[in-house]
Amino acid sequence: RYFRWWVKKTFIEKKTAFIDLLCAVPLQQIYGCPLGGIGGGTITRGWRGEFCRWQLNPGLYHYETVIANQFTVCLRCKGQTIYQQVLSVERPSSLQGWNWGYCGHYAFYHALYPRAWLVYELPGQQVVLTCRQVSPVIPHDYKDSSLPVGVFIWEVENGRDEDVEVSIMFSLQNGTGAKEDRSGGHWNEPFTFHKDGERVAGVLLHHCPAVNPFTLAISVWEKAGTGVTHVTAFNPVGLGREVWQDLLQDGRLDSPTGKSRPTEKGEVTAAAVCASCRVPAHGHKTLELALAWDMPCVHFGSKEKLHLRRYTRFFGSEGDAAPALSHYALTHYEEWERKIEGWQNPILENSQLPSWYKSALFNELYFMTDGGTIWMEVSPDCCAEDLQGLAGAGLSHLLPVLREYGRFAYLEGQEYRMYNTYDVHFYASFALIMLWPKLQISLQYDIAVTVVNEDVQPRQYLMCGQTAQVKMKNVVPHDIGDPGDEPWQRVNAYLMHDTADWKDLNLKFVLQVYRDYYLTHDSLYLQDMWPVCQAVMESELKFDTDNDGLIENGGFADQTYDAWVVHGASAYCGGLWLAAVCVMCKMAEVLGDTEIQQKYLDILNKGKEAFERMLWNGKYYNYDSSGSDTSSSIMSDQCAGQWFLGACGLDQGEFEVFPKSHVLSALRTIFEKNVLSFAGGTMGAVNGMRPDGVPDTSSVQSNEVWVGVVYSLAATMIQEGMVEEGFRTAEGCYRTVWERLGMAFQTPEAYREKKVYRSLAYMRPLSIWSMQLALERRAGQAPAPAQLPQGCTHP
Repeated sequence: RYFRWWVKKTFIEKKTAFIDLLCAVPLQQIYGCPLGGIGGGTITRGWRGEFCRWQLNPGLYHYETVIANQFTVCLRCKGQTIYQQVLSVERPSSLQGWNWGYCGHYAFYHALYPRAWLVYELPGQQVVLTCRQVSPVIPHDYKDSSLPVGVFIWEVENGRDEDVEVSIMFSLQNGTGAKEDRSGGHWNEPFTFHKDGERVAGVLLHHCPAVNPFTLAISVWEKAGTGVTHVTAFNPVGLGREVWQDLLQDGRLDSPTGKSRPTEKGEVTAAAVCASCRVPAHGHKTLELALAWDMPCVHFGSKEKLHLRRYTRFFGSEGDAAPALSHYALTHYEEWERKIEGWQNPILENSQLPSWYKSALFNELYFMTDGGTIWMEVSPDCCAEDLQGLAGAGLSHLLPVLREYGRFAYLEGQEYRMYNTYDVHFYASFALIMLWPKLQISLQYDIAVTVVNEDVQPRQYLMCGQTAQVKMKNVVPHDIGDPGDEPWQRVNAYLMHDTADWKDLNLKFVLQVYRDYYLTHDSLYLQDMWPVCQAVMESELKFDTDNDGLIENGGFADQTYDAWVVHGASAYCGGLWLAAVCVMCKMAEVLGDTEIQQKYLDILNKGKEAFERMLWNGKYYNYDSSGSDTSSSIMSDQCAGQWFLGACGLDQGEFEVFPKSHVLSALRTIFEKNVLSFAGGTMGAVNGMRPDGVPDTSSVQSNEVWVGVVYSLAATMIQEGMVEEGFRTAEGCYRTVWERLGMAFQTPEAYREKKVYRSLAYMRPLSIWSMQLALERRAGQAPAPAQLPQGCTHP
């Protein structure tokens, strides 16, 4: 059934499958820090300095190392060129007139997102170059964090006894290395931009496909003592001798005036900009270059609606913003770095935290920008009816939030092309709520909009063969759409199963609503979401088939572990249910809704008794209550409900849902069995483990390690005082992904013990920020419990 659908989608409709099970993206151990802010597209630069992953069209990736995109250094002493080298270990078949093959032993890469450092010790020259790469990814910043720019600060250290002239040439192909580069009609032009006494100069590369045209800009900050020259156009697939000889002659480029001619079909063009300065003997100088891209107006795959990216609010949507973006980036990067260091240094300087954790915490944030991320403006004249007919739905703050902060979405994974996959976002959302809380609030409003609507169109689901409605009313959607279609307009791109009867989606919405309120104290948000929470919980109540206060799973794929079947009461969904019921009681108390509070308090008291009676076995909570051969499996995620309650400050006293002694016993069992008894305790926690210490192989997912789940498990351990065990558990994932498997900046959803992995570059590992929240809470830095201002009541 899937194969027939895949053939139709791929060969007849000429579209990409939302999950391509037949053509997975191959592992390349080459990636480094991506360039760019949130939602404007990204360009990834590898740890060897190559530009090798492109995500400019929303949600679509092109994995191509474009060989012409390079930095080249030229050194001159006493009027003579003494050294000229492309700073790349590549030895390509094109541009053979250039000097390739830099020895990698003399180069070093370091990354701490959103910055990276490439250090080149030029052999035999007594000159060291350090290229510092900076992107504007700044917590709680909703302007600069949206900008599609990256800055390269070249620090030049001259160890010679004589002055040296240093030139850094930045060459760039017009395009992304895709076949569109040869479609014709692309052209380049030099530019200068003056503002506030500062001048930036470079070249614009206009890329003009029929859909989503864009302009690339390479530029230099022309400070006193810095010379800027350029080549407007050259052939990046030829020998390149004219560019090489031009630079070799005097460390400068010819700087022709005027525009280049448009390319012919089949032709490719490139440009270069060169920054030069004199560095005194045993001295130091800085050269600052920037890369910007301006794709302000985008269509998704359906081409139905034109969307404006967030940064157009500040730089316009006419497609002419690249010079201003370049100037802004070069003149503001120092401020960005001060803010980045102010954010990161308290963590980096904390000697109690292990080094690997500091690396993982910040570097996993790459997915915030490189997860196919989109951040779109909502028109100022937009009305509620435009947002899927929501007039009168009670979300009074919806329009103000979306107008002020826009609409945000990111993919489940670079291979799993669904935006805001909600069962997974549940884990990843900690990064948003802690660093860009307004984007989490905006995302939640978008989900609330879909909850109160329904899509009555029938659709066939691939794995179960059923035909059902795409979306049911008062049910949280699985996702808000496929970039190959029209996100927000048509939700639930996931065709594997009908998610209307999934048990976890509604619960995860309710839990996030209170968690968001607890951390932000946004009372308007809580009041808006309260009726939506009531609606989804009322919808969820139908899964309590025996009225014992505890929902039951249906014996099919009905939660985020969508290949690991659950029958009856379960530790995972049952725990999430009780946590959501507890949160309903707390929200009702805050809002003064005594009737609803009593309703859910009664359910909670019944449900807690049923949960303990049916699932607690004296050491941990059984996977489910079915009595099957694997129902006694030890699930690493069995305390997910406790994890969220702890993050909300609802894990003790009158709100203690799960007995502390049972939680600690379960966590210790997981640590002993799922962590230490799996791969020698070096790979994190396997999802399912049998009581005899053998992994549960009853499904493809029970035998996997899910990186994002391991980070949330580690956070739970830290919350419960098992700090050493929490770090040991999470360290296994970091060492496996970032060191042993070489998956830097493409952390997968899952891997197995024998180097089998699934779904590169995935959303869920952003849950590592829940570890940071747990650490801050233990250190007494968590927010005080929030209450509504006096006089506010529930709607």
